[in-house]
Amino acid sequence: LKPCAVYKDPFRPGSDNILVLCDCYKPDPDGPRGLGEPIPTNTRAACEKIMTKIKAAEPWFGIEQEYTLFEPDKKTPYGWPKEGQPGPQGPYYCSIGTENAFGRAVCEAHYKACLYAGINISGINGEVMPGQWEYQVGPCEGISSADQLLISRFLLLRVCEQYGVVVSFDPKPIPGDWNGAGCHTNVSTKAMRAEGGYDAILKAMERLGAPGKQEEHIAAYDPSGGLDNQRRLTGAHETASYKEFSWGVANRGCSVRIPRMTEKEKKGYFEDRRPASNMDPYIVTGKIMETTVLPDC
Repeated sequence: LKPCAVYKDPFRPGSDNILVLCDCYKPDPDGPRGLGEPIPTNTRAACEKIMTKIKAAEPWFGIEQEYTLFEPDKKTPYGWPKEGQPGPQGPYYCSIGTENAFGRAVCEAHYKACLYAGINISGINGEVMPGQWEYQVGPCEGISSADQLLISRFLLLRVCEQYGVVVSFDPKPIPGDWNGAGCHTNVSTKAMRAEGGYDAILKAMERLGAPGKQEEHIAAYDPSGGLDNQRRLTGAHETASYKEFSWGVANRGCSVRIPRMTEKEKKGYFEDRRPASNMDPYIVTGKIMETTVLPDC
């Protein structure tokens, strides 16, 4: 175990207790600090190499983590009737009221836990499907973005444990006419944020849309090599089809959305809407940088 980041422990406040994020390596007595090669599931190591190479670009990420709360049976979304389904989507997004917002206590408790821990959490909201919520982590620079998202998920699991509910990161937890769950990843570099940075954003769009890149990114955007996202990225429910790349200004039906103000000010950021809610943030942030920034380094 190699310690990578330290956070305050919100479940044991008022003391020096901490949470330590570690990545894992094979033992090697002759290696530095006794560490050998990263174990196969250590995706942080590869991401860190990319982030080190592009450090001068000062990449910022803001990740929108969606999730769905379930009853302990893991079949019934929180707040849904045991038999049948609630009313159709419409009144639940950013909603208030007992009849619309199912699980706010969990969402708020998680928000407070993240703030105490030192996570750069920047917002929360109810999502389109009832029982589904979102929080945003960022902006964070480089590898710290994925580190903080991973710890925020740990905190969410702990909070749900206390409330007796189950959290699902499945990108399409309920089939049919219900929104899926994503992990939209907002991205910028120093060049994109500078005056005239829109040209750098358009260059990134060109690289993301290059032959073969859509397939590469879809395979990297969920832990099943793209199979999970095939259930979600259908072209419906505010998604673009996984089969082709698209981008547009203020268009939630595209693979990548460029905000209206970014186009107007000719600088800013873009939002990759393809990553699934169960994505590996090290793989996703590393892949985006590998495609859009690394060729210039």
